[in-house]
Amino acid sequence: MDNLYILLCCGAGMSSGFLAQQMRKAAKKRGISARIEARSQNDLSKALPDADILLIGPHLAYAQEDLEGICAPYGVPVRVIPKKMYGGLDGEGLLDLAISVIEEA
Repeated sequence: MDNLYILLCCGAGMSSGFLAQQMRKAAKKRGISARIEARSQNDLSKALPDADILLIGPHLAYAQEDLEGICAPYGVPVRVIPKKMYGGLDGEGLLDLAISVIEEA
């Protein structure tokens, strides 16, 4: 799986920025070409047309349905980041999750 574009969103983009950094390290270690970016909720629309998946912080689970509606025209799946991965900055595990969802789609 190459040339992935993974978006993370946690609201303002701070927490997801750290997680994106861990995911980039994991992808590099595995030799996976991936663009992994953290965006604020207000900044998502610009990036969606090229995205393969949108991963949202667990505290945004309430907005998943709305975000799925926004992402649907672009065929971008939306998943809530599991709390354990989010809190532990588990870039490896989250990269695995993202790839499995993208492959399903």
